[in-house]
Parts: sequence; C-alpha cells; structure tokens
Amino acid sequence: MWQLHCFPLCPFSRKVRLALSEKGVQFTLVRENPWEGGDALYALNPAGLTPVLRDPNKPLTLADSRAICEYLEETVDKAPLILGTAAQRAEIRRLVAMFDEQFFGDVTHPMLHERMKKRLVLRTPPDSKLLRETMRLAHEHLDYIDWLIDNRRWLAGAQLSLADFAAAAQISVADYLGGIDWAGHEEAHGWYRVMKSRPSFRPLLTEKMEGIPAPAGYSDPNS
Repeated sequence: MWQLHCFPLCPFSRKVRLALSEKGVQFTLVRENPWEGGDALYALNPAGLTPVLRDPNKPLTLADSRAICEYLEETVDKAPLILGTAAQRAEIRRLVAMFDEQFFGDVTHPMLHERMKKRLVLRTPPDSKLLRETMRLAHEHLDYIDWLIDNRRWLAGAQLSLADFAAAAQISVADYLGGIDWAGHEEAHGWYRVMKSRPSFRPLLTEKMEGIPAPAGYSDPNS
C-alpha cells in the first residue's frame, strides 16, 4: 500500500490526498514535519519537502505534488482529473500551477508562517500588517474564482478536474488558519461548499493541527 508522507496543513499533500481518494487508491498517512529537518525526509526527497508518496513494496518513491498527480493520471484509469482536449488539459495545468505557485505564495505560505510556524516553532507573535495584506490578496484570488465560476461550471471548464482540487486544497489550509473571508464572494463560496461536500474532502475537514484550533464552520460543508 502507498504511504503518503505529509503534515496536516500541507496544501500540496492535501491535493495529493484528494487525487488519491477520488481515484480510489488506498494509502496510509505518515506524519512529517519538514521544519524539523529530519534525515528520514531528506532521504526520501532531497528537497526536504512534503508530500512524498512511497510504495515500500516495489520500492518506488515519488516527490512533488504535481509529479505525483501526473503519475497517478498515467497509472490509474479511474476518475481522470486531467481530461478533455489538449487545450482543456493545458488549461487545467495552468490553473494547477497558478494555485500551487501564486495562491500559495500570496496567501497560504504567509498564513502558514504567521499563524502556524510562528506559533508552534518560533514562539513569536504574528505580523498583523502582513496578515492584512495576505487577506487583501486572498480577496483578489477569490475574485478570480468568482469570475471562473460565473463563466464555467467548474474552474477549468465543464468537468471537475485537478484544478478544482488544487484550488480547494490551498483554500482549505488558508481557511483553517482564518485567512479566508467569503464576504462578497458568493460564486467562489458556493463552489467551495460543493468541494467540501465530496467524500474525498471529509477526512481533511476532520483533521486537526495540534495547538491550532480550526475556526467555527471550517468543517461544516454548508458553511
């Protein structure tokens, strides 16, 4: 059985967990805290980052969420997540890259640093000015999701795809850390509620990061 090395608030691990679950692939979770710099994680991935997907029986080790998801697309026929014409697949990959890079850089990473790492590792207070800027940038990203949902059934087009799971994985972490304000974003909020209601999403909503409580409504698919 696959082993997914991750920690609860890693958005890239969440994306891989969603893809595995949607495709019906069985896996177990192995807890890793990348900020601890353990030799075991570096032995699996020289970058020292999660997620790492490992099959100890083959043996086979995969690192980087996009590489892992592409591997799953090529090896598991069930529930394709990069689908459609060549142009449609390109659009899915574009949006996956945008959420993995821009949303993460603008919103998820600052929230993780200010409200997780500073609290659990550095033992210092968060920077309120930086958090306000992060919230402003989150609104800009939600504006774009509003536009996408106004013009498409799902983020990348007519069908559910990896783009939706990449976006929802990032948003779920930011939401857990109190970085999402849905006011004025009814289209994005409606889409996210649909994502939260999927069976693959439920384990993420019940998982907690010790020392950091989730805000009210975080785990409620209707909230």
